[in-house]
Amino acid sequence: MKITRYKKLNKTLAFFSAHYNYREPYQVLVDATFCQAALKNKVIVEEQIRKYFQVQVKLLTTQCIILEAESLGPPLVGATQIVKKFLVHKCGHEGNPIAACECIKQMTKDSRYIVASQDKVLQSSLRKVPGRCLLYLHKATPTLETPSQASKKWVQKKSKNMLSIDIEKIESLKSQNGISSTEEKPKSKRRSPKNPNPLSCRKSKKQLTNNIQTLANSSKPPMKARRKRIKLPRHVKEIIRDS
Repeated sequence: MKITRYKKLNKTLAFFSAHYNYREPYQVLVDATFCQAALKNKVIVEEQIRKYFQVQVKLLTTQCIILEAESLGPPLVGATQIVKKFLVHKCGHEGNPIAACECIKQMTKDSRYIVASQDKVLQSSLRKVPGRCLLYLHKATPTLETPSQASKKWVQKKSKNMLSIDIEKIESLKSQNGISSTEEKPKSKRRSPKNPNPLSCRKSKKQLTNNIQTLANSSKPPMKARRKRIKLPRHVKEIIRDS
């Protein structure tokens, strides 16, 4: 499995584990439409799902799902044989079966199931309920759907409520310890403005002319440049003297 798909899977599982108490082994509730799509794309359901999750999973179905698949006759014979291989979970409709989609909706109310289905109507209905986790086949590839908007909004609302509760606890602790939240903070002393730096101030033209005149009056006459004597070596002096 590609690294990007594996990261997306882990991110989605971490979201549902943190906010909706999904735990290992993850329970995957499989219906006949998922098995029919797997048969069409030549996918071995149990093998591919375990390979995709790379963690402990349990593949489950219900009596209502099996009975509905059997009632649809020859078109779903292969899918019915596949779905019968999974562990049949008690749904509470024994002796009085209902439609598979309704059975799945009721099963996911109190328990944390990952619903594996290709039924578009069922998927759309479950997306509207916070905490519902969906698995479907994209051609021959199992794909865990990212959290729906309903799930994300519920988490955001929960976070805001927790934040407001924390603020209330802090205020109650303050009142118990005699700390008032409206106490005035000590005012900092306002510093009086200082005189500007004289070096950074721009001087007027009058001051500049006065400064130039004072410099001209106080300046001494230029000193004569001293003549630099060149010392000749002794042998050079002897040559000059002999010549």
